[in-house]
Amino acid sequence: MSVVTTDYSVTAPGTPLEIEVPAECGGLRLDQALARLLPDHSRSRLARWVREGRVTVDGRGVSPDAKIWGGERLCVRPGPSPASLAHLPQDIPLDIVHEDAALIVINKPPGLVVHPGSGNWEGTLLNALLKHAPALQHVPRAGIVHRLDKDTSGLLVVAKTITAQTHLVRQLQAHTVAREYSAVVHGHVGRDGKVDAPIGRHPVSRTRMAVVARGKPAVTHYHVEARYREATLLRCRLETGRTHQIRVHLASIGHPLVGDPVYGRRSAKMKARDFHRQALHARRLALVHPETGREMSWEAPLPPDMRELLAAMEAAS
Repeated sequence: MSVVTTDYSVTAPGTPLEIEVPAECGGLRLDQALARLLPDHSRSRLARWVREGRVTVDGRGVSPDAKIWGGERLCVRPGPSPASLAHLPQDIPLDIVHEDAALIVINKPPGLVVHPGSGNWEGTLLNALLKHAPALQHVPRAGIVHRLDKDTSGLLVVAKTITAQTHLVRQLQAHTVAREYSAVVHGHVGRDGKVDAPIGRHPVSRTRMAVVARGKPAVTHYHVEARYREATLLRCRLETGRTHQIRVHLASIGHPLVGDPVYGRRSAKMKARDFHRQALHARRLALVHPETGREMSWEAPLPPDMRELLAAMEAAS
């Protein structure tokens, strides 16, 4: 049954809406008119519904750029919201380093989002986990207890039971989970050191993090592993796990990560070897097993793109 209404924000999936185009929309493209009439949905989503045949004009299917003159009868059958795809299992390959009854350790490739969110409602690690281990649907956040940024590669642990999840979260809160990263940064880092600086939301750009006086305590240790003509390879160890912590801390001391699109910088000398993500890899993970009580650790080699970056820098040096 169609719903005839002037409250066009009520667009539940599967409930068709019948809309008479008002005169003030005359002369607009169909997707433009829909964007005015259904402001709770983006124009791109509405255009996709038109292309999928979910929108008809006087009973006929048309293209998103079709002109509307006023008085036409639209029938809109809303598609599922992107958020409804967030917890569906998807067949996405996983590089599993270790798995037992309590936990899974995964070597995440760059480009894979860990948890669904705005703009990334599907194709995430969570979707892959639900396909690999369907029982994770009964564990909050499918057992995910910590995250890596989309373009950071490397190791992370997932709990397979609620008991294991609680145990791992407590270890993370107590800072007893050991996490080490390989990071390629701009410039020459003179010696090993530590950054002890609070991190919080950037006061102007709210999508970024920054060192701010009222931020949460954050500590990053770094050790020089190799120096090149234009960059340094560091091994970083986290005491805390703030959002973007390594990226923010290293940028704050004048050594941003190579390839970092948010906190980095472009070097004219390095342009020939342009690196298209932050050069950061979670190389080692160590924790106490939530069931056996044994200390366990895993290591993941550098991914191919970072190996190629280092080889190119070595050749140039």
